[in-house]
Amino acid sequence: MKGCTVALLILICSTLSCFSQELQANRALFIEGLGNGLTYSLNYDTRFGPGPNGLGGRGGIGFISVQGVNITSVPFVLNYLLGYSGHYVEFGIGATILAIGTGEEGAISRSEFDRATGIGATLSLGYRYQPLDGGLMFRAGLAPIFDRTGSLPFWPQVSLGYAF
Repeated sequence: MKGCTVALLILICSTLSCFSQELQANRALFIEGLGNGLTYSLNYDTRFGPGPNGLGGRGGIGFISVQGVNITSVPFVLNYLLGYSGHYVEFGIGATILAIGTGEEGAISRSEFDRATGIGATLSLGYRYQPLDGGLMFRAGLAPIFDRTGSLPFWPQVSLGYAF
């Protein structure tokens, strides 16, 4: 009986070892400068499949307060990673919700508030380094933003975070 128990434990451990070798980092938590969140944002990204590349999505939140005006941005992006060995080209399409608020009456005019609050369409094109076994990850590229008042076609993005 003791031999069967030991054999069963060895079998379970070897099976877990095989599975753990196939698991790859397909999620990341990162801070993005500029990009889809406009100034900066904290983002969570995940792949919809088991691998580190392919279709995925991310969501984030950014906040900045300048001279009594609070700006909150919430980017959502559907993205696709194409590449291997931790080096990927990233394509994305999404939207950023932008909300402006103030604690003081008259700090911004109603027309300025209406122009700046709303939803903008965003794109993402860039390079991503995300190690297969997790760890420090890096992103850089362009994140064009479009809304009813205009566009920022060459808006840069830089991100640093952790893949797991």
